[in-house]
Amino acid sequence: MKRTVCSFLFLGITLIAFAQKGYEIQNDMPLFYRQLKESLTYPMAWGNSSIKDFKEWRAEARKTLLDCMQPAPPAIPFDMEVTATEQRPGYTAKKILFNVSGYSRVPAYLLVPEGKGPFPAVLLLHDHGAHFSIGKEKMVRPFGVEDSVLADADEWAEKCYDKQYVGDYLAANGYVVLSVDALFWGERGRKEGVRYDSQQALAANLLQMGMSWGALIAWDDIRSAEFLAELPAVDKNKVGVMGFSMGAYRAWMVSAATDVVKAGAAVCWMNTTDSLMTLTNNQNKGGSAYSMIIPGIRNRMDYPHVASIACPKPMLFINGLRDKLFPVDGVKSAFSTMNDVWKSQSAEQELTTKFYDLPHFCSKEIQADVLEFFNKKLK
Repeated sequence: MKRTVCSFLFLGITLIAFAQKGYEIQNDMPLFYRQLKESLTYPMAWGNSSIKDFKEWRAEARKTLLDCMQPAPPAIPFDMEVTATEQRPGYTAKKILFNVSGYSRVPAYLLVPEGKGPFPAVLLLHDHGAHFSIGKEKMVRPFGVEDSVLADADEWAEKCYDKQYVGDYLAANGYVVLSVDALFWGERGRKEGVRYDSQQALAANLLQMGMSWGALIAWDDIRSAEFLAELPAVDKNKVGVMGFSMGAYRAWMVSAATDVVKAGAAVCWMNTTDSLMTLTNNQNKGGSAYSMIIPGIRNRMDYPHVASIACPKPMLFINGLRDKLFPVDGVKSAFSTMNDVWKSQSAEQELTTKFYDLPHFCSKEIQADVLEFFNKKLK
């Protein structure tokens, strides 16, 4: 009783202090943001949930995630069409179209190794980077495009991927690779041209019609994984997913959401809400965050809890010690949470979490690490 009274007294003093300041927002955060974070108990997390059988929990946790992502776009036949091809050393690059949903027929790059399949495959999910003029071209070197698009892609590959296209690297090493634009990037962008603030407007417009932009991206990723698994050249039992930055978030999300994905690699996107939602972190700026918001899920699970729905499948998580977007203490906490989950299922050998002494960057060394991981888990 005394503790309750003290809590109310503290709250009353806090509210009076807020009122005396003449404002209640700082750095676009409510002054009561700490209280909001403290109210998040994550009742659906493994270990917090009343469900003690892991398989039962996993099914219910996935249902919770997918329920928060509703409504799902209508699913229709993929109806793939090849629009252009280019022969590259050891593999063929194809520009294709397919129906990712009943709403969208999307362009994509599909890379197919030479030789007799079926092959292992990787769905490559591009980053955000506040760079919307290209999407899939961040992961696969484009062809049949204007010089400006190729120059844009080459510059981005140098800036974020150590001058190497991840898709071409994996295809040259025997993987079928699929890379698709997320809505608002590349050939799924604005008719009027790139505008940073329009991502927030798009998210608001979708919410007003009952749909979340972040959830729509996740549904498209799920359908893209399903499409990849159905291709004749692909061994459906050896489908992986990989991404950097927002692509990493998307990678562990789709790994959690569907077992079509058998293994996932996420580079530079894992943390806790407590560490991300502060007055100074990039996550509190609004616009870009909408692409990774699933309404209501924070009241049930935090980021590492959602990622843990992927357990016991093989997963690789990498973050940079000098990554200013993701506080290291938060990454360590998230890694610890996930390691506890995999260990609880005697599957600790299937989860790898590691740090590189790097900023927000997907180096060639990291890409080689990802390739080695997929070689062990998918080949």
